[in-house]
Amino acid sequence: MKKLKKLSLLPRVIIAIALGIACSFFFPGWAVRIFLTINSIFGNFLGFFIPLLIVGLIAPGIADLGRGAGRLLLITAGLAYLSTVLAGLFSYFTCRYVSPSLLGNSVDALAAVDMSGGLTPYFTIEMPAFISVTSALVLAFILGLGTSIIGGTIFKGFLSDFREIVTVVITNVIIPILPLYIFGIFLNMGSEGHVGTVLGMFIKIILVIFGMHVAVLLLQFCIAGLVARRNPFRALLTMLPAYATALGTSSSAATIPVTLAQTKKNGVTPEVADFTVPLCATIHMPCSILKIVACCYVVSLSMGQPIDFATYAGFILMCGITMVAAPGVPGGAIMAALGLIASMLGLDANMQGIIIALYIAMDSFGTAGNVTGDGAIALIVDRIRTGRK
Repeated sequence: MKKLKKLSLLPRVIIAIALGIACSFFFPGWAVRIFLTINSIFGNFLGFFIPLLIVGLIAPGIADLGRGAGRLLLITAGLAYLSTVLAGLFSYFTCRYVSPSLLGNSVDALAAVDMSGGLTPYFTIEMPAFISVTSALVLAFILGLGTSIIGGTIFKGFLSDFREIVTVVITNVIIPILPLYIFGIFLNMGSEGHVGTVLGMFIKIILVIFGMHVAVLLLQFCIAGLVARRNPFRALLTMLPAYATALGTSSSAATIPVTLAQTKKNGVTPEVADFTVPLCATIHMPCSILKIVACCYVVSLSMGQPIDFATYAGFILMCGITMVAAPGVPGGAIMAALGLIASMLGLDANMQGIIIALYIAMDSFGTAGNVTGDGAIALIVDRIRTGRK
């Protein structure tokens, strides 16, 4: 048991999926219903907690951005947001193009699956959220911007403490229970005979996501090389130690020392690197939003939910903002996006569980792509600041 607790989130999710599939072959219906009950309660808790998460993480994040606010901050934040949104749009159009040919059979088969199944929980506990997701976002902006403008140290301290509480709940409650939640989802799907269809989709969409990661990094460094007048491929190769470190840690924050060192090796001035790298570790999430959009698109397509550009454009623009709320823990980005996935895309708890499992399966690669792209942002900001020829 102690060895299991020491495992990172990804191995635990893989074990949960494997156990859920295996147990579905011999678990009786009454046992499956026990885990459906647990999932129902946990799903309701997530629905209650998501608005708190949005307020608790976005508000202090915006308040902290106001510290030392200036031209360099606005440029860096604007570039990070633009990069994140463009990655989301790239993911949407890529999925729209490849889904009919590459994912057609898997999507069509998944569309025929009744995810509600024939079994139901023994009971559930209703936990209505005290505020909607949209209202929580508005409140977070008001509190964050207001605090940064007035420079209120007391309220900023309250927001920081609230962020710590939310982070503790994510780290010590939600993340540890996620494998059990995913186990229950795959146990139910296996008992209904649908797991093979879902796993077939998993493999294909993961390959598509990995290809998009490579394309986004190449595009980021080509643009950065053009702006900064550097060899983009050499700059990208210089950042590979940060990529490798992030693969092992699955945390942008934990990789900051390596990202910072490699960014300076690319010729970025120390003062620019020291400012942009820690900031981008929090707000620059292109590969995270890329995964989220791809997973949501495929599941939405299979379940008959809206996949039109207008729906996803709004989702991507809002999701780019909520990435500021992604804490430095594995799976933080998908936790921050769950509220939008439910409210804007209409995906229920079962669909969210599949998206979470898909996202976590690629979590370390997404983090590695994010921190590597931070080096490209730093090159552009350094060029804008110094105007060097």
